[in-house]
Amino acid sequence: MNKKIKTDAVDHLFEAILALKNPEECYRFFEDVCTVNELLSLSQRYEVAKMLREKKTYLEITEKTGASTATISRVNRSLNYGNDGYDMVFARLAGEEAKEE
Repeated sequence: MNKKIKTDAVDHLFEAILALKNPEECYRFFEDVCTVNELLSLSQRYEVAKMLREKKTYLEITEKTGASTATISRVNRSLNYGNDGYDMVFARLAGEEAKEE
């Protein structure tokens, strides 16, 4: 974990996010907290990460998401050298899908 972001304010933000119960509450909260562009950028990075894990090419990812190659490279670096946050979420979501089937 990056010690630069570990602050009381960030802890409070994460606690607020963890208190959200469903997608509608997420929309309401994040529309108040983020600009439209910030939210779209976050969702774009998440989609890029999913597609990279699916072994899609940069060209395929750019065509589907509109992400620049610089954004794709940054996300790829996070996937390969980051804190495994994306993979943790992907695994949990895959586990939830398996339970539903």
